[in-house]
Amino acid sequence: MIFPAPAMNKCAKIRRNKDIHDLTVDDCMELRHPAPVAPLRLVALDIGGTKTHAVRYLGDQVVAEARTGSANVQNVSVEQAQQALREAFTALGDEPVDLVIAGSGGIDTDADELALSGLIERFAPKAEVRIVHDTRLILAAGYAQTGIAVILGTGSAIWGVNSFERTARYGGWGYLLGDEGAGYWFGREAVRHALDEFNRGQQRSVLTSLLLEHCGCEHREELIALFHGQTTREYWAQCASVVFDAITAGDAAAEEILDRAATYVVASISEVAKQLELTGPIVLGGGVIEHQRIYQQRLRAELGSAGFHDLRFLDQSPVYGVAFLAGLVGNT
Repeated sequence: MIFPAPAMNKCAKIRRNKDIHDLTVDDCMELRHPAPVAPLRLVALDIGGTKTHAVRYLGDQVVAEARTGSANVQNVSVEQAQQALREAFTALGDEPVDLVIAGSGGIDTDADELALSGLIERFAPKAEVRIVHDTRLILAAGYAQTGIAVILGTGSAIWGVNSFERTARYGGWGYLLGDEGAGYWFGREAVRHALDEFNRGQQRSVLTSLLLEHCGCEHREELIALFHGQTTREYWAQCASVVFDAITAGDAAAEEILDRAATYVVASISEVAKQLELTGPIVLGGGVIEHQRIYQQRLRAELGSAGFHDLRFLDQSPVYGVAFLAGLVGNT
C-alpha cells in the first residue's frame, strides 16, 4: 500500500491551468525558482502486544524515537493504552504532525480502526491518522509491495497480498484461539511440558529445570499458581527464550516444541501462498524470530524445502516500514 502523494504545488498548478504564452513575469519567476516543498512531518507507530515503538520523521530522516508500553487494547486497558501513547508522543516532542501511520494487531474491522484512531487523535489532533494491521508493517519493512508477512512476536499472524491486490490471512486470532509458533505459545508449551513431567513423576528435563529457575518456582503448585495468577501474556512470551536455551543444551522436549512451531508456520505460509499464487518474498519479523537465530535457521531450511527461497528476516523494527508506506523510501 502506497499512500497518495501530497497535493500539487503552486508551480504545477500554474503549468496545468495556463497556456505558456499567458504566463506573467511573476509566474515565470516562480517556475524558475519554485518555493521549496516542506518535508512530510510523519509519526510512525508499531503497537505490539508487549510494547509501542514510535518514530518521528522529518521527510525521510528519523528525528526522534521512543518505546513505551503496549497501546493495544486487546492486551491492556484503554487507560493503559492512552498512557502508553501519551508517553510516546511526549518523548517524540511537540512539533506539528501531518500524518500518523499506526500498525497494530487486532485491526480486523472498521470499528477497530476507529477506536485506535480515536486514541491517537487526542495526541495529534491536526494530523491525518492511518491505521493498518501490523502485518502490513512487516511487509513494508522488507521493502516489498507484494508478498507474505509473517509476525512471530508475542502472538503470530501470516498475511499476504499479490499484484492483483488480493489478500489472504492465516492465524492472528489471539492466544485463546491460536498464536502458534509465537512467544506466548512457546512459553505456555514449556509450562505444559513441565507439568506433564511432574504428573508422570519423571526426572526433570533441562527444559523444566530452566523454566523453574526462570520463574523462581520449585514445585508444581507454584508454577500453576504463577501461570493463573497476575502474570501477563508478555511475561510468558519472554519465557520463549528458555525453550531455545534448552535446545542449545540438547533438550529433546524443547526440540520437539520447535518442530511443532516450524511445522505450523511453514504450513500456514504455504496456505497463504497457495491462495495468492505467490512464492515470495516472505518477510518475517517480531521479537521471537528476530532474536532467536535457531528459529531462523530452522525456518530457513524448512521453507527452502517447501520451495520458498526469497526469505527476508527483519534486522530492524517493523515500525520503519511506515516510511515505505508513506512513500519516503523506494521499492526493491
